[in-house]
Parts: sequence; C-alpha cells; structure tokens
Amino acid sequence: MDTGFFSDGRNWLSTRDQPRPQNIRQVDNRISAAEALRLCRDGISPHRQGDWPGLRQLLRAMDRRMPWRGGDFARWRQHQAWRSAVLGRVLVTLDDGLAPTVREACAQVYGEITGPAVVSARELLGVLGAYEWRRRGIFVPGLGARIHPHYGVFPPTRHEYVDLVAEAEPPGGLAFDVGTGTGVLAAVLARRGLRVLATDIDPRAVACARDNVARLGLDEQVEVTQADLFPAGRADLVVCNPPWLPGRVRGGLDRGVFDPGGRMLGAFLDRLARHLTPGGQGWLVLSDLAETLRLREPGALAAAISASGLRVLGSSSTRPRHPRATRAGTRTAAGADPLRAARPGAAADPLRAARATEVITLWRLGAR
Repeated sequence: MDTGFFSDGRNWLSTRDQPRPQNIRQVDNRISAAEALRLCRDGISPHRQGDWPGLRQLLRAMDRRMPWRGGDFARWRQHQAWRSAVLGRVLVTLDDGLAPTVREACAQVYGEITGPAVVSARELLGVLGAYEWRRRGIFVPGLGARIHPHYGVFPPTRHEYVDLVAEAEPPGGLAFDVGTGTGVLAAVLARRGLRVLATDIDPRAVACARDNVARLGLDEQVEVTQADLFPAGRADLVVCNPPWLPGRVRGGLDRGVFDPGGRMLGAFLDRLARHLTPGGQGWLVLSDLAETLRLREPGALAAAISASGLRVLGSSSTRPRHPRATRAGTRTAAGADPLRAARPGAAADPLRAARATEVITLWRLGAR
C-alpha cells in the first residue's frame, strides 16, 4: 500500500464524492490490460502515466475482458455497477503539463486546478467527452437550435420527447418546467410564446439551463431556479419529463435515468392539482420502458393518476426514431460512459432489447 501517495500535496478529485483510494500502485504505460484488470479486481488502484490515447485504449481493452453474459435487468445493473467500480480504479495525475483544452475541461467540472491532483482515469475521459458535447452543442429539431449540455446533465440526444412537447398545443400564460435539466423543454415552451419558470434540484442542471436560456436569448421569458419539483404558486401549464425507470441511483449520472421508488413521478402526480390554475393542464412525458422491463406493473400509472385526483384529457405517443436510442444503449448523459460500445461476443443488454418496442407518451392531465 502506497500510504504516502498523497503526502506530497496532491489533491483527490471526484465528482461523485468517492473516497480517496488507499491501495495504489505506480505503473507505466507498458502495463497490459490483463495485469491492470487483475490489480483493479484485487482492489488495487494502478496509477498510470502516459498519453491520453494510450489510456483510453487500456480502459477499452480492460472493458472487453468484462463482457455481459446475459440475464435479467437487475443482474445487468449489478454487472454495470461492478464494471464501473473496477474501471474507476485506474488513476491518472493532473499537473501543470496539461494541454489547454484538458485544463479548460477540468476547470468546468472541478474548478481551477492549482496543483497536482489525482482523478479516476475513467471519470476524466468522461469529463473530456462532456467538454466536447458542451462546446459543440446538440441540434434539437423540435427547438430549431442547439442545446449545450454540461457534465452530468441529461442531454436531449433523443428527440422524441422534445417533439411531443413541441407539437402539442399549450394553453397560454405561465408554464412550469419541473426537472428542467438542460432547459430544452423550457426553451421550446418559451418559443411558443409562454412565460416559463423552470426548476431543478441539481445545481449543475440549474447552471446548464441558465446557460442555454442565455445562449438562445430567452432570458426575459424563462427564469431558472433551484427547487425540488414545483415552485410556489400556480401555472396554466406544468410540464414534467421525469426519469423513466424506477430504480436505485448508483451514481450521479443515474439521476437522469432512474427515479428511486418512483419518487419524482409520484410527487409530481400527487402535487400537480394544487399547482394548476383553473382549467390548467399538466403534461407528463413518460416511456413505457418501466412496464416492459417489469419495473412497474401494467395499469399502475393510470391508477396513480386517478388516485392523485387527476384525469386524462388526452395523450399523444411516438416511437424512438433517433439511431442512438437503439444503437447506443444507455449513453444518456454528457460524460456518462466514454468507453461504452457494442462488444463482440457480448450478450445484448436488457435495456437495449426493451427499446425495440418502446413507446413514449405525452399525457395531458387536468384536475378532477
């Protein structure tokens, strides 16, 4: 164990507040993927020096040695968590020799780095990938403009849910966009002429949405604030696109995909009526993946809507059209997984298989 590794003033950086590694072994760029994987499986963190392409190649080679062998969705999630933990043990140092783009990418996520720091190589590659997403932006047809996602914020790479909101006829006046994320739905509503109050519980999402609203010149129509779902008051329209799958959040990026115990969905339905003006509407955008994967019983959503004192005014549905919806599995967040790719010989993951029949629906709800 290298107990003196951090004694020279090096800082430990982690976006997930992971504890500082204790069992570290210095290795060079000649280490094989098999040896690196053996160390990581034994709980040892190899600290590798070398070029970024070589580091990415090492992690991908290690990843190929941990293929998914098949099973149900619960087992697949366990495999993903184990895989993430193993690969996350490979370490790299950030120091004064960083390229300007690497330094800028790190500053966006960690803040200004003033001295040598150690970070998980896998996390760092995610940070660098997210930097490019944020720099280039993502063109959203339903908005007719680019959205620039920040690290760890769910990006609108799947356009179906945006299209459903863009094509629906909203009531005029004030809209709430709860759980705004990048702010894409708030921007769509603002361009339809509504005043929008957008909220998110995640400070990164709040900063991201404010950035996008400013880029689009919508500052006077959209206000973004940090809140747990609803702001105070009532609105003519309340829009919510919650995480589509009930399940445990294993890491920060899971928050865009998994809703522990269906908390956000349940809270939205339970509290919606008291935040609607008379005749106002709530728009809930949700996939049926949870039913397909047997994470929610058929009919449970309809029962929850009724139990919350709401009624269905209408609905519109669509199927995934974006190629990444079926080709890229669960790559759903900026910087989420820089290594994920279809691995030859690996079994298809259950989430990708479920998306073959997926339907996304916009439910228009009103108070009874």
